Amino acid sequence: MKTILLSILVLGALGAIFGALLAFASKIFHVETDPRQAAVREALAGANCGGCGYPGCDGYAAAVAKGEAPCNKCVAGGAATAAKVAEIMGQTNEAAEKLVAFVPCSGGTDVAEMRFNYSGPEDCRAAMLFGGKSNKLCTFACIGFGNCVKACQFDAMHIENGVAKVQRSHCVGCGACVDACPKSIVKLIPESQRIMPACSSKDKGPIVMKNCKVGCIGCMKCQRECPADAIVVTDNLAQVDVTKCVQCGHCADICPRHIITYFGKKG
Repeated sequence: MKTILLSILVLGALGAIFGALLAFASKIFHVETDPRQAAVREALAGANCGGCGYPGCDGYAAAVAKGEAPCNKCVAGGAATAAKVAEIMGQTNEAAEKLVAFVPCSGGTDVAEMRFNYSGPEDCRAAMLFGGKSNKLCTFACIGFGNCVKACQFDAMHIENGVAKVQRSHCVGCGACVDACPKSIVKLIPESQRIMPACSSKDKGPIVMKNCKVGCIGCMKCQRECPADAIVVTDNLAQVDVTKCVQCGHCADICPRHIITYFGKKG
């Protein structure tokens, strides 16, 4: 009985000693936290989407409090959150233009020729490992198994007819879909940009016409007729210079393949 009591006393004494040592160490090694960090963290959207370029909201809040990050990087929170963070930091908010995701591919299963019928896991990367660059003859095409959809936290990505589509009103521009796409097809573009060629193929015209009924054939009609010289055909693919584009929509009207997308109403 004495042995048991002695053991209990020894364990109690050791616990008290170690507790005191931990308390002492916590005071010695305590790192003061800028109170603005907690305030910034509270103001953020809390999506932990990584769109700010930092490891979650905590990482971004710490960077802002240290003056290492601007106040307008919370893409999920948008302008309202940027204004709150700027107020906390005592800064003038410089609004950054919102970005949205765009998938430059129109090769749905009704217009794109298929290379093979894939019946494995519905995962774009798995399909690429199974059969190469794409399940479609166009090796630049969206595979359409929704890795981007799974990565999106805001219900902005959907698969329609074998191609990923973006619901711009839901997109916050976090870039999770960009990172998730194994083909690196998904891009972020300024929300104000309403003209974009919805194709990624760099094949020559005859090959495109064989692979897809709507792909860009590099005919250069859009380049020749653009009133702002904003379209250049490079590597057989029409590309828009967003710094020059006046968004008149003329290129979308004259494209013989109807591959240039115009978001919203004209005029």
